[in-house]
Amino acid sequence: MSNKAKNILFRADSSSEIGTGHIMRDLVLAKQFSNDNIIFATQNLKGNINSKIEESGYKIELLKSNEFRELNDLIKKLEIEMIVIDHYGIDYDFEKKLKEENPNLKIFVFDDTYEKHYCDILLNHNISADEKKYQKLVLKNCELRCGTQYTLLREEFVDTKKEKYKFIKYNKKNTISIFIAMGGADHSNINIKILDVISKIRMLKHTIFSINIVTTYANKNLKKLIKYCKNKFWINLHINSCNIAQLIKKSDFAIVTPSVTVNEVYYLNTPMIVIKTAENQTDMYNYLKKKHHPTVGKLNKNKLLIQIEKILKKKFYGRH
Repeated sequence: MSNKAKNILFRADSSSEIGTGHIMRDLVLAKQFSNDNIIFATQNLKGNINSKIEESGYKIELLKSNEFRELNDLIKKLEIEMIVIDHYGIDYDFEKKLKEENPNLKIFVFDDTYEKHYCDILLNHNISADEKKYQKLVLKNCELRCGTQYTLLREEFVDTKKEKYKFIKYNKKNTISIFIAMGGADHSNINIKILDVISKIRMLKHTIFSINIVTTYANKNLKKLIKYCKNKFWINLHINSCNIAQLIKKSDFAIVTPSVTVNEVYYLNTPMIVIKTAENQTDMYNYLKKKHHPTVGKLNKNKLLIQIEKILKKKFYGRH
């Protein structure tokens, strides 16, 4: 077997609308191909995190569109041997055409919504992944990588998991620490609504909170969030944080979307409330609901307040 470095192309986008999760998990996967030549093909969309790709040391090929011809031409030009597709805008027909045009091209796809794919390898690394659901959706010789054994975790999470006793909870003297992550872009613009609910509980119950809320510069509502958090000593706003794992580990519970973040919170054994903000989160949301995790189908302040109250009553109120 040849040890010659392969040319591997990652096809993914990020923006204020799409979010940042695709690129972030691709950067984790890319490290598994450390001996190969990694290139990212991405569009220059508003609110993108292409700088993260460059910071990680990878070359970027900017695309003007998500059209087949442009990507196919790039594959041929760069002599790509494997393409990693992490994009909801690329489907079975697109993949099949890529294979027909490039018979020796290996196609590796991400999927978390159980779509039909024409690929050699399929990865669903969510805790909710069910390999059986793919039996009629992929080619017979497709390699399926499903479930927690394939979960892509940044090194900070692995390191934090090992340091079991390093972190001291903030709940001394009845202070309750909450981690909030509505995605890097918070395209549903619900961070402030969640903080409103916590603020209400804070006043009604005279509860001391320490909130760690994370977001990125891809959040088009960032200015409003910064303004809201200003002069509120109990809210810590983290923008483009490199310490997400530590923030989760130090928290009593988390409020997150049923997305990649759930894999991270689950890995660190932190209790969570899940708020669904997009249709592609349906599978993970249903799985968590079935497993009796606190869930909110669509943000409703009263429903969220009830779920937070349940956790507080069960875990914190009345403690000494």
